[in-house]
Amino acid sequence: MDSQGEVRSRWPLSVLGAPGWLALGWVLGTALQLQQVQLWSLPAYGVPVLAALLFAGWRYRSWPGGVLVALAGALAFGAAGWRSLERSADRLAPALWGQEVQLVGVVASLPVRGPQGMRFVLAVESAQMRGEPVRVPQRVALSLWQPAHGAASLEPERLPAVTAGDRWQMPVRLRPVHGLSNPHGGDRELHAWSEAVGAQGSLRPGARWLEATGRYPLERWRQSLSDRLQYRLAPGSHGGVLAALAVGDQDAIAEADWALFRRTGVAHLMAISGLHITLFAWLTVAVIQRWWRWAGRLWPALLLRAPASRVAAVGGWGAATAYALAAGWGVPAQRTVLMLALALWLRQGARRWLGPVQWLVVLAAVLCREPWAWLQAGFWLSFVAVGVLMASDGGSAREAGGRWRVVLRLLREQLTITLALAPLSLWLFGETSLVGLLANLVAIPWVSFVVTPLTLMGGPIPVLWDGAAMAMDPLHALLQWLSASDMAVWSRPAWPLPWALAAMAGGGLAVWPGPPLWRCAGGLMLAWAFTWSPDRPPPGHFRLLALDVGQGSAVLVQTRTHALLHDTGPAWGAAGDAGARVVVPTLRALGVAPDRVMVSHRDTDHAGGRAAVQAAWPLAQWSSSDPALAPRRCQRGQAWQWDGVRFEVLSPLAEDYGDDGRGRWPANAMSCVLRVQAADGTAAVLTGDVDAPRETRMALSEPQLRVDLLMVPHHGSRSSSSPVLLNAWRPSVAIVQAGFMNRFGHPAPDVVERYRERSVRLVDTPSCGAVSWRSQVPGAVGCERLQRLRHWHVPVSPAAQRQGSASPS
Repeated sequence: MDSQGEVRSRWPLSVLGAPGWLALGWVLGTALQLQQVQLWSLPAYGVPVLAALLFAGWRYRSWPGGVLVALAGALAFGAAGWRSLERSADRLAPALWGQEVQLVGVVASLPVRGPQGMRFVLAVESAQMRGEPVRVPQRVALSLWQPAHGAASLEPERLPAVTAGDRWQMPVRLRPVHGLSNPHGGDRELHAWSEAVGAQGSLRPGARWLEATGRYPLERWRQSLSDRLQYRLAPGSHGGVLAALAVGDQDAIAEADWALFRRTGVAHLMAISGLHITLFAWLTVAVIQRWWRWAGRLWPALLLRAPASRVAAVGGWGAATAYALAAGWGVPAQRTVLMLALALWLRQGARRWLGPVQWLVVLAAVLCREPWAWLQAGFWLSFVAVGVLMASDGGSAREAGGRWRVVLRLLREQLTITLALAPLSLWLFGETSLVGLLANLVAIPWVSFVVTPLTLMGGPIPVLWDGAAMAMDPLHALLQWLSASDMAVWSRPAWPLPWALAAMAGGGLAVWPGPPLWRCAGGLMLAWAFTWSPDRPPPGHFRLLALDVGQGSAVLVQTRTHALLHDTGPAWGAAGDAGARVVVPTLRALGVAPDRVMVSHRDTDHAGGRAAVQAAWPLAQWSSSDPALAPRRCQRGQAWQWDGVRFEVLSPLAEDYGDDGRGRWPANAMSCVLRVQAADGTAAVLTGDVDAPRETRMALSEPQLRVDLLMVPHHGSRSSSSPVLLNAWRPSVAIVQAGFMNRFGHPAPDVVERYRERSVRLVDTPSCGAVSWRSQVPGAVGCERLQRLRHWHVPVSPAAQRQGSASPS
């Protein structure tokens, strides 16, 4: 029996051996440490590390697997904890939040440029504030962005000519890394933590280039090649894609292209992946083998001292490592290089490890270098794909039968990967491509054997970049045609973890080349997982979710069978808008399709995501106080019922509109104010940016109106939340939707004091994340940020935000 067939027949963990048990323990220990909300002290992490090292001196081969798992787990837990303590100590001190600091440092990453700004990482060498030295994190993410409401794009000559490896002196406004926190959303703070970035800052006028240094030569070379490539090709000629294939510059790919690649399931191909590195290594092996054998004919002793197969294998691994480093050394690249290194070591030593052991050892090695990779989607997609291929490979690669057998094998492998990764993709992203199988059958060979080789050879021969761009044209056209179908992507609500694990296990068993009973069981598990559906409020009650969209507003109200979205979040200029990045993904993950969308007024912090929401749910009914936003206007007197829950518009009045349908008052004053009341009388009021005069009018017209929850008007501005309104309605809970350390200082301190004087529980999205509230339990709120809190999240308090916001300009 060949080795792969032996792997298939010996999968049980009882034959993992010492390397497998140790690797499993390291993985489990790392995963456990990543769940910590608060870090321990340094001695506390040292205890398991020292204990594991002491036990490691004994003879371990006779120990049971459980002991090896425990020892490796303790060592991994302590090691990851130590590294976390180091990064935790390298955070920005609260006293520097919002302060302007003079930094001197070296550019440590590829700068990302766009029509409205740029960003990069600076390795800080010194920092001063008002002439005095201060301590700041060693790595700071800096940016220069034009405001979303700006008139024109920033001209390239207005941006600093930042190059990796250059030393700069830069005045910077510093702030801690803080990300939005929404159900099933991303974690920006985790990403910064994994990159060892301890703060972020915005560039101020007066940056000064000092000198070029010899530091970060690889990043400098990557930037030079990426710039040359994109400069040669005209805009729209796939320069960003080719830069990603050449040097792993994924930020060069336009957002529209990323959306296309995700919809068609080929995003993994449009950057340097494990497949590209493996093919590059294979081609290098073939070239070295042929050349070495030719040289051996001239010097026969050469082949005796160093067989061609061994030299070619080492050379292929070296080429793969160089290509992976040029790609930025991401997780897929690390996994591929380590897999190749392990295979080479096993082959040279005539050792034989089972497939699961090899997989576990490489997985543990990646986590040893980068523990936080465990929480990255790319980590799981990469390792699960390889694991599925290893588990399903029955040695057919070496079976006779000609080209058709090879083609059928490739088709089977692609189908296996597609089916096995579909549940994982649904859990991670809430969607999976239904055209991915067809798209990959064309894209994988075309990109791997045509586009990528031309791109790589374009370094010394730039004219080949033109050929690579031309080769991308037909593939891009095919992907656009496949993506145009409404059936291109299938999305469903995000599973809870137990259901997701069942779905992934079922998908794996369904494609397992084992007994038919296993496949049947896997199919049943998968079918059972798809029966899950998110819970809904009971009849007569509703649920409210104030999304964390930064300085803006978007509120979801959900009844038993209906949903309403009040506002669509802000626009962020070149960075997109909250509609596309927050509102649509969150609602889809929750399994919610809004029946109605009410845009309170025309300001971009409330209407900025309108286009994305409208594209996602074109059948929803729209209303607004601005006729340019919706055909139907909102006005007092409009009311309807859904599932026993009453919806009623409180403002504006009919007479607030002119004969042309436009508002007679400023946009804020025309905000659509909506009251939602459960069957038992519990009520919430959504206010938009309504101003004090309109608040007074509503309070005087209905002074005894029951309001349990109040969305704080105008993000807590001094122009709203009048004492008249608060005295009349007296809410129990109030929610502020505002940006972290926003430039307006929202919520204003005196407004906060008004609510506290009236014993109103005030919750804000910067410190709470998305806020959930249920009419059945009107006194309780749920904070998404607190529910998913881990040790890498920056502790945020309203007082610290106000301190940073109030810092002098």
